[in-house]
Amino acid sequence: MIIAITIGILIAGGVYLVLQRGMVRIVFGMTLISHAVNLIILSAGVPAWRGQPFGSTAIEDAADPLPQAFVLTAIVITMAVTAFMLTLAALGTNDDTKRDKKRDGAVEDGAVPNNIVALTSDDVAVARDDVATASGGVATASDGDVKRGDEA
Repeated sequence: MIIAITIGILIAGGVYLVLQRGMVRIVFGMTLISHAVNLIILSAGVPAWRGQPFGSTAIEDAADPLPQAFVLTAIVITMAVTAFMLTLAALGTNDDTKRDKKRDGAVEDGAVPNNIVALTSDDVAVARDDVATASGGVATASDGDVKRGDEA
């Protein structure tokens, strides 16, 4: 029961940290989740008590080394991934909330950007006529209603 509670606390803490804004907290959250998974692997399918593999214990009652080998490998992989993510966090610029004005096409001082075309009312009327002609109706520029050819 204690292992199940420990796994739950580690998963809850890991999920909480992963949902935070800072990269270091996300890394620590992933580390907590990986430790919880290691505990799940160790506790899965193991009876309540296993004896030492040497001595007076029967071979059937000895601890299974395969889950321990999996967890040992997972610990090494987790350490490498954590080191890599911490390196990325240290090299990061923390500019994910800053706006890149050149990339976003933003302009300063209220000027119209080069890629935006200002439309006049004549341009809107021409576009409305083009839409009405394509749909088989007649459009009037004054009220914006589209009338079919037989209604006009």
